[in-house]
Order: sequence, then structure tokens, then C-alpha cells
Amino acid sequence: MAPIFTASHRGGSGEPLVCLHGFTDTWRTWELVLPALERHHDVLAPTLAGHAGGPPIDGQITDAVLADAVERAMDAAGFETAHLAGNSLGGYVALQLAARGRARTVVALAPAGGWAPGDDSCEDTLAVQAALVEAAKTSAPHAEAILATPQGRRRATLHIATNFEHIPAELLAHQLLGTASCRAAVPLIEHALREGWSLDAERITSTCPVRIVWGTADRLLPWPSAAARYRDDWLPDADWIELDGVGHCPQLDIPLETAQLILGFTAR
Repeated sequence: MAPIFTASHRGGSGEPLVCLHGFTDTWRTWELVLPALERHHDVLAPTLAGHAGGPPIDGQITDAVLADAVERAMDAAGFETAHLAGNSLGGYVALQLAARGRARTVVALAPAGGWAPGDDSCEDTLAVQAALVEAAKTSAPHAEAILATPQGRRRATLHIATNFEHIPAELLAHQLLGTASCRAAVPLIEHALREGWSLDAERITSTCPVRIVWGTADRLLPWPSAAARYRDDWLPDADWIELDGVGHCPQLDIPLETAQLILGFTAR
């Protein structure tokens, strides 16, 4: 059966909360934390532009293209501002939106773009991402068989989570197929290599509180080197939390704890 990719999920009640997934993911990366979040918030989880189920990207890739699409989704939902939670690329986009005045609070889980200027490991990470996209395309026809065994599920989650046994195989298959179907993967990588990462951090610190959460076992954006610019330059005064032994996607790795880290901050 062909996978079904949708543009967004919305559920719950309370103050608005927007959850933004990472590079090549879909909104379903938040599935394990949604029940807890929706008990306290009206949650909108959109799929980013150019990703499987998300709106198309018309024209060239720019620094603003993903944030622009999320703003349109927020406007359509009636959210002038919202609490924002984002993982990886979604964490970076959440911080971009905070600089635009759209955030009440931000919880960023291993946000992308934090390499120190001149750190060549950024290029290495983007090369790994490109290889993972190609591997997903190769594996996609065999996703069900690969994920039917614990060994296959371990291989599929190696770069995103330390704890994987509780993640449903169906969800992992959806995410694998979503990566294989991400239309904007190559253009986004090429843009990052060409233009790098920028952030108007002064506007963020003057508009909303920020919590940054990072797993010490993150294989994609290793702690602390991939956080250097956030720690030393952009957001040194943010509320910083290290998660010992946790991987790149805490919302999948330790969903109960991650939900509480988000809710504890939005309740301030």
C-alpha cells in the first residue's frame, strides 16, 4: 500500500503550539508526544514545504522559504503567535519565526545551523544527510521487510534515537518513505552548502524565552560542537538542557520526557 502523506495535523485545546519536524521528516515525527501536548495545547504540526505531504516550493530556495510556509500555515490556523517546538531543521525554523515575532516561547531540540564559523563538520553532516536520503530511496521498496525485525529497526533509527524498541514499525516505515519522497532534500542541502546559516538572534532574545535541548548521543548534530554558535554567540542565555545518552530526535527517543520538557516551558 502506498504511504499517505498529509500537510498537517491539528488537535487538542489550549494555547496554540506549533511543532516543526526536522530535515526530510514529516509531521508524524511528533506522534508519540502529541497525546501529552494536546491535553494542554491546540497543537498544529505542519509538514515543512518541499517535504512529503507539505506544500511545494515554488521558485528558488531561500533562507526564508520554510519559515514563510509555516507562517502561512499559522495564519490559516488563526495563530497570530504560538508556542513553537522544533527539532533539527524545524528547530532552526522555529527560531527564525521567533525573530519575526511569531513565537511566545521556543523549545528547540538540537536545532540545525549551530556550527561555529569555519567548522568544516557542517559539510560532513550535509554529506551524511545526502547519503541517508539516497539510502532511503534504495530501501523504500523493502521498508516493511527491513522494519519487521529488531535489527532492521535498529539500523533505521541509528542516526535519530538511542532508544528505539518502543517506536512503532509503521511509524518508522512512514518516516523512511517520507525521507525517500522529500522533494526538496537536494536543493536544501545545496542551499545550505552555498549560503550557510544565519539568524537574527538579537530579535529572538527580545521577544520570547528559548529552551534548547540537546542529546549527548546525537549522531547527526554532535553535542557540543554542532551547538557552538548557539551557545557562544546567538543564544548563550537560553535555557540549556543536556539529555545524557539521548539521540538526535528526543521526541522519538524519550517521548514522555520530551513532552514534559516542552510543557514545562510553555507553562511559564
